[in-house]
Amino acid sequence: MGSLRGISIAIFVVQALLASVALVSAQGSATPSRWQTLSGEAPVVIARGGFSGIFSDSSFGAYSLALVTGPSDVILWCDVQLTKDGAGICFPDLKLDNNSNIATIFSDKPATYLVNGVSTKGLFSIDYTLKDLGSVYLSQGIYSRTNKFDGNNYQIMTVQDTYTQLKPLGFWLNIQHDAFYAAHNLSMRSFVLSVTRNAKVTVDYISSPEVAFLRNIAPIFRRSSTKVVFRFLGPMDVEPSTNQTYDSLLTNLTFIKTFASGIIVPKSYIWPVDGALYLQPSTSIVLDAHKEGLEVFASDFYNDVPFSFNYSYDPVAEYLQFVDNGKFSVDGVLTDFPITPAAAIDCFAHIGKNASKQADLLVISNNGASGDYPGCTDMAYKKAIQDGVDVLDCPVQMTKDGIPICLGSINLIESTDIVRTGFSNLTETVPEIMQSSGIFTYNLSWSDIKSLKPVISSPQSQYKLFRNPKFLNAGKYLNLSEFLRMANTSSSLNGVLISIECYEHNIDIVLFGHPLTSQENYYYPHWMSTNPSKLSPKDASPQNAAYLAKQGFGVTDAVLKALNEAGYDKQTTQKVMIQSSSSSVLMKFKGKTNYQLVYKIDEDIGGAQSSTIDDIKRFASAVVISKDSVFPENSAFLAGATDVVSRLQAANLSVLVQTFSNEFTSQAWDFFSDATVEINSFYAGAGINGVITDFPKTSDRYRRNRCLKRGNKTPTYMSPVQPGSLLQLVTTDYLPPAEAPKPYLTESDVVEPPLPPVAKTTSISTPSGTAAAAPAPNGQPKVAASIIVPLMAVLVAMYYCFEI
Repeated sequence: MGSLRGISIAIFVVQALLASVALVSAQGSATPSRWQTLSGEAPVVIARGGFSGIFSDSSFGAYSLALVTGPSDVILWCDVQLTKDGAGICFPDLKLDNNSNIATIFSDKPATYLVNGVSTKGLFSIDYTLKDLGSVYLSQGIYSRTNKFDGNNYQIMTVQDTYTQLKPLGFWLNIQHDAFYAAHNLSMRSFVLSVTRNAKVTVDYISSPEVAFLRNIAPIFRRSSTKVVFRFLGPMDVEPSTNQTYDSLLTNLTFIKTFASGIIVPKSYIWPVDGALYLQPSTSIVLDAHKEGLEVFASDFYNDVPFSFNYSYDPVAEYLQFVDNGKFSVDGVLTDFPITPAAAIDCFAHIGKNASKQADLLVISNNGASGDYPGCTDMAYKKAIQDGVDVLDCPVQMTKDGIPICLGSINLIESTDIVRTGFSNLTETVPEIMQSSGIFTYNLSWSDIKSLKPVISSPQSQYKLFRNPKFLNAGKYLNLSEFLRMANTSSSLNGVLISIECYEHNIDIVLFGHPLTSQENYYYPHWMSTNPSKLSPKDASPQNAAYLAKQGFGVTDAVLKALNEAGYDKQTTQKVMIQSSSSSVLMKFKGKTNYQLVYKIDEDIGGAQSSTIDDIKRFASAVVISKDSVFPENSAFLAGATDVVSRLQAANLSVLVQTFSNEFTSQAWDFFSDATVEINSFYAGAGINGVITDFPKTSDRYRRNRCLKRGNKTPTYMSPVQPGSLLQLVTTDYLPPAEAPKPYLTESDVVEPPLPPVAKTTSISTPSGTAAAAPAPNGQPKVAASIIVPLMAVLVAMYYCFEI
């Protein structure tokens, strides 16, 4: 099997994905003596079914992509199944239903067999010959992953064809169900021997969770280079030949050593997590196994499945916990996304927090480290400083008593628990600010706002991805003066960014209760019913600053006063950046200070007129644009690249891009569910000057990695992706509908009338009936003009969320 069509597709995969990337022949690992593996060498990367995080498991496309993007010595993993006529195929499960289109090819009814004592129903490989399977194509078996490549019709491949066509430097056969096949008169032992005696095939590892099978074949490979590895399943699962749980077998590693040279264990055996997904202390399993002379391989690594909150949705951080924790290192990792551990091992391990920066990339926080703590709180700001941010940001809002504070939105509903307090009846609609209703900062005094609990934002909560629930309400909010004092005391900061926004255009879903319980409700501002991508922000919401000026609040004057009082008008150690979506706001600062003025373009744009860029240069030296303005997306695939960055930079405007988040659902498929791949593609590929991020630690660590200055020896896993390459591999019948091009930025988008003078009144009238409301009898607040949506009504499968 494995037709010429399959081979040509694989070649196309390589050419399309890495057309501009020079392949390297060596991994270039860190000094071997640094590694705490059994051999002292760098851990190996094992690609489970190839790059199965993108392409269908065990397909030619998946294996090809693993070879291209992984280290040069990446090991291809093949789950071996036997057909009715004894042929060995690479397929992830005994049943063929879930990872292929077999159900549409054959009208057979599912069979029922005992598998390890459990009655199991499905279409099994043992009921079909190799010839039968010639018309069956592989498909994506994990429904949260894209199925857009299923139209490539990858065939099921034999073990021999997988090796001879791909010729990997490492090849791993996993034999999961020897006892099952033996019960149906098929010999896995005979098959394995036939493969390993084939001069054209080299098998480096053979694993199995069955003791009897490994003890049977171990003597054959005792003097061979092929390593025999015992695979542990769940702790309470029962190993069929010894009738012991895997947990109990773990206590007798001396026995395991009699027939195996290594063990493979789920990652939770090494770093357990509690029920709330927080790390527990590591076990001694790696050190114990190494004492016995056993290598340890860790499994169950996926970039697109929630893992411990300790890693802040950063898969590189998770791998480093297993290979570079100062106490031990596993000898290898089994992964669906081999590009990530390849980079973690080669580029990020052993660099240290104070390693010198290899990339001239400015890292600016978005409401502090808002991926780890409620945004704009003291804890979010302290974490951002600790994580290496260059510029700390404060989005300024005004209180009723005229105090400028740091808060991500003028609408308190979006970042506090105000709907659960006596202020819940202050809801109003102010078309001059935003189309939806809200409870605005200017309706409460600073002391009132300080009494509210912060709430961490979870922009991807519609996909059941929540942020750091242990610190859901942690920290306290700061006014601008307090923020500036904190920043002034930090020797590591390069500066501060003060944001004076003109309008709200935020679609974050805010969680008010502890996540992950079926009883919780989520508050959605009702404007979420409108597709924000179809609105022009300039049309959607007028200016906060202009409206507040008419009400007697001089935001720009308040900011200037706070900066002067903090000494920023005189000091030169930290720069001040003033950011706004309004040219009229920035013009208020121009000429009065030496602060850097930053123009924020909220629209996704496909380009900008030369005259428009000239207009921007009159009042700004830097521009903030969206990620889509650099790499436009279509159904979560990169559709190509614009010239926006190069044209702005040609006009001597620095280009900052927002917002970078670690959650994999915030990234295009092209970035392989890895925030580091995304950052690298924007920096090394598009050449941006800075990132605005919820997770400063990830961006700061990226620019310190040792792979950034290798020139033509840059490994493929640290090369930028080719925008549009994955979309080229989608067949016509699976292509998403073409999207209209992004609009050009014009002069009318940029040029605005001056801000109105600040009215003499110093207070703003509150809406009628604003007395503090008594809590409802059930303890829940009464919320005016809002929508409370039950949990199950809004949780959408990840795949469907990408269908536009």
